[in-house]
Amino acid sequence: MTLQADVYWSFRSPYSYLATRRYVALTEEYDLQINQRFVYPLAIREPNFFEKNHPNWLGYTFKDMVRVGQFMGIPLAMPNPDPIVQDMATRKIADEQPYIYDLTRMGQAASRRGKGLEFANEVSQLIWGGTAGWNEGEHLEKAAKRAGVKLAELRAEAAAQVDELDTEISGNQKALEAAGHWGVPTLVFEGEPFFGQDRIDVAVWRMKKNGLLSR
Repeated sequence: MTLQADVYWSFRSPYSYLATRRYVALTEEYDLQINQRFVYPLAIREPNFFEKNHPNWLGYTFKDMVRVGQFMGIPLAMPNPDPIVQDMATRKIADEQPYIYDLTRMGQAASRRGKGLEFANEVSQLIWGGTAGWNEGEHLEKAAKRAGVKLAELRAEAAAQVDELDTEISGNQKALEAAGHWGVPTLVFEGEPFFGQDRIDVAVWRMKKNGLLSR
């Protein structure tokens, strides 16, 4: 029997990016379906998060995400442009956000088609993998094609169904919190949350205890 798990994930999270290709690999190695659940980043859900956090938090996160990428052999560079428009000196989040809403809604539209994980994997490699101007030209179109969806369809749906998609995205956040966590990436299996890219092996161990089989 194919096991099911949910992954709660954000386009602004470097750790979500670092985890995603491993989630994809799990679905290829094991009889496992991972359902991609997109949420808005903390910068949208809690705009003052960066301002109220410990001053060392941001600097440590930058150092750690680069270190983890190097350790895992995964290319990682600061996004250009950043999916969230933010003054990094003051940590203030801009009122106008031209990228993250469309990205997340398109991701949710891809999830409706059963291609959310694939879309997240391809697009996050553009954003976090060093592609400058990832939002320009044919970058996103080609990424969507690799993921098995059509960007034009996702964009049209994201523009026409703002309220419906945002309700689903909000529902994803509520489901994440109901499972016992709030951050991303979090894999939830049988109601148990496994937060972070460094808990994937523990999640696999748990799933094997529950009958996870190789393909």
